[in-house]
This record gives sequence, structure tokens and C-alpha cells, in this order.
Amino acid sequence: MAFELKQNLRLSQQLIMTPQLQQAIKLLQLSRLELVDTINQEMEENPLLEETLPEEGTEEEIHSEVAEDVQSIEKEDNKAVERTEELTGEGDGREEFDWSSYLEDYGPVGVSYEHKDGDAPAWDNMLSESQSLTNHLMWQMKLSPFTEDEIRIGSQIIGNLDQNGYLCATIEEIAGLEDVAPDFVEAVLQRIQEFDPAGIAARNLQECLLIQARLLGVKNSIIEAIIRDYLKDLELKNYVHIARKMKVPLRDVEIAILLISNMDPKPGSRFFEDKVQSIIPDVYVVKTGDEYKVILNDDGLPRLRISNFYREVMAGLCGHEGKSDAEENGKKYIREKVQSATWLIKSIQQRQKTIYKVAESIVKFQKEFFDKGIDFLKPLVLRDVADDVEMHESTISRVVTSKYMHTPRGIYEMKYFFGSSIARTSGDNIASKSVKEEIKKIVALEDPKKPYSDCEIVDLLKTKGIDIARRTIAKYREMMGILPSSKRKKYF
Repeated sequence: MAFELKQNLRLSQQLIMTPQLQQAIKLLQLSRLELVDTINQEMEENPLLEETLPEEGTEEEIHSEVAEDVQSIEKEDNKAVERTEELTGEGDGREEFDWSSYLEDYGPVGVSYEHKDGDAPAWDNMLSESQSLTNHLMWQMKLSPFTEDEIRIGSQIIGNLDQNGYLCATIEEIAGLEDVAPDFVEAVLQRIQEFDPAGIAARNLQECLLIQARLLGVKNSIIEAIIRDYLKDLELKNYVHIARKMKVPLRDVEIAILLISNMDPKPGSRFFEDKVQSIIPDVYVVKTGDEYKVILNDDGLPRLRISNFYREVMAGLCGHEGKSDAEENGKKYIREKVQSATWLIKSIQQRQKTIYKVAESIVKFQKEFFDKGIDFLKPLVLRDVADDVEMHESTISRVVTSKYMHTPRGIYEMKYFFGSSIARTSGDNIASKSVKEEIKKIVALEDPKKPYSDCEIVDLLKTKGIDIARRTIAKYREMMGILPSSKRKKYF
């Protein structure tokens, strides 16, 4: 079989993502905090990027000064640069790079936000550092008559507590780690279990509740028996079965369970509460008359520009005749960094414009929600907004992810306004979130001693024109963290 070389001409089309498009897509899906971190990182890596300071004048003045230097550079190079819509990312940045385009800032689309009374959320809720569980227990141990060895073992025990206050390590593991007898560790553990909060350093739920019963000083054998032997029946609220098995009156069981229900199954959780972080919205929706105005929030976002120092260096290199190799390399390096900085600035600007368009479309579709509330939230899918703003669904999905909108009815994630639809008996559709809100209202108004079952909730929703299956009720109830009727029932 003979081999030979041939040349063939073939014409094909390929869809290639330019570096600028890749960067724009990456920035579009970032949250506000992630965007700030990305900008700060780019400013560290690119020496030509710097933040515009307020005292350095207005953006127009800064842009005017930069434009003069750019014109001198263009004149020296004798390059006629045509304005293009998108940078291709190819070459060294001479032919494709528009020297005047990087002067544009990425401010809001024709609007600016000024803080006025009622426009912005109050920031008067300041966070303070709370005491940790470890510090709280160590403080108590140092005030107790512990020896140095006991403090050493106690520190190991306290250091092995999870966020609910339970001991994660075994007695044997701690004894082996500190090279002491397990009985000595057990004795120290029992003393720590007397600390505040009650039930701390327990190894399981049963021991946690028994510790609390002992510290409460309750002389009731029924309570201890229920905790030791009937926790499963207690969870299922099968009180009659407990009374029958223990051969005691049901009233005595109810009294014991009433005390047990007031105990804390997670004594350490209050020290590990998640810190409340204020959400900084990306968009403000302000009502003016009968209409709603969308305003981008640029507070806290660094405003970028090309460094004045490097512009002067570039102008000096361009005006110098007989350039050496080092000067040529320096000029090429600065051009590449300028192009990289321009891509970033343009991508941020495009990100802000896209968020503005999507937010404006959401407000248009959900105007009734802003006027009347959750009951009037319309079914909305990504395709509806994508068709309205003439973008792809994937772009809309990136925009609404981790972006927040401050509205007259509160702060919502932009993804909140999208949801499936459920048909009413009257013929029109209702959003699934509105159905969930109706279920929540029904559960809130039910009799605690006789809660509604899922089937009864189905019948109640039918009276309001909402016809859905029982399994859908169960699914929505689980999504909202609502227990079934058997576990919502209260006997006293």
C-alpha cells in the first residue's frame, strides 16, 4: 500500500469564543462580592489598572486628559484604528485595539443612584462579635477547681464538640491522645457536663436529655424511662402506646412529655448561629408615580481606568526615535496590558447593561406583584425574559444567579421571580410560589390540636380555585420545611 501527500482545500465554519467573550460570560455569573474580589485581583496582576478616586475630578475630565495622550500616540504610530463592536483577542493589540474605547467607564445605563430617605435600606443593624461555645466552656472550666491534668483533658473534650454541643470523639480516643486512663477522661467529662448550657458534651440525644433532667432536679422516674426507652414513640407522638407499655396513666405521660418538650436537644447551637450578613442589592426598583424605575447600584464597585503613569511611559516610548529592543519589548508589554485592561472594563460595562435590561424586563412582567403582593406573582420562565430582551436563556440564567433586587416589597433574589405555573379552575394560571404562600397561610391558621392533612389542604385550595394533587402539596410542604399533620399535632 503506497502513501502519498495531497493538498485539499476545505471550507468550514466554526464558532469560536473570543477571550473577551469568555471573560464577559465569567463576570456575568459572578455575585457582587465575587466581582469585587475579581476586580481587586486583576488590579494586583495588571499594573496598568487603577481605581479612579473621587477627588481626581469627574469622569469627563479624566477621559478628556487621557484622550489627548491617546491622540498623540496614534499620531506617532500612524495607525488608523477603526471602532469595532468586539475585540477579537488576536495579535498584539495594535490593529484591533480601539484607543478611545477604553476611556469608557462602566457606570449605570444613563442613571445614577442617590441615597434618599426611603430609597435605600437602613444600615443601622451593626454586627457584633458573639462569644463562642469553646470560650464559654473554657471560661467556666478555669473558674472551677480543676487540676492542670484535668484542664488538659477538659480542653481536649471541649475542642471535640460539634456545633450542637455533642462530643464527637470517644473516651478511648481522648485517653490515647493524652496518655491517660479512660476512667480519668470519663470523670472529667461528667464534670464538664454540669456546665452551662445544660446538656453540653453529651454523646447522643438520650444522654443530652438525661443530663438536663438531672440538672433540673426533677424526681420523676417516668421522664427518665421515656428518654431511655421510648424516644421513637415520643417522636411519633404515640403517647397512648407509651402509657400502655409503662402501665401508667396517660395523664402522667403527658405531664412528663410536656417537660421533655421544653428541653433543648441542641444545647450548643445558639453559640453557632450563622452571622447575619447584609445583602447589598445589585438593582434598586423605585416607584415613581404609577411606574417603577430600575436603577443599578454601583456603590462599592471600583471604577477602573488606565494608569496615568503608564500612559506617560507609553507616550515617551512612542515619541522616542531609534528604539532599542528593551524599549520595543516594554511598548509591547504595555500594549498587551492595556488590551487586557480594556477587555475587563468593557466586560464589566456589558455586565451592568445586561443586568439592567433583565431587571427592567422582570419588573415589566411582575408589575402586579410589586403593586399588590405575592398573591399576584405571575408564572415566569427564562424563555419569556430571553425573548423580551433578545438574549439567550443561558445568559438570563447567569444574570439572575446570585443577584439581588431591592424593591418596595423587600429584597429578593432575581431568581425568585421565576417559577412554574399551576392552572386555576377558572382557566388562568397562578405561580407555584403563590400556591406555596397559600399553603403556608392555611397551616398558620389551623387548629394545633387538629392540623389539616394534605388531603384537607387540597380541598381548601379547591375552594380558592387552585386544583393540585395531594403529592404536590406534600412536595411543596417538604420544600418549605413544614412537618406532616401527625408531627404538627399538639396535645397540650
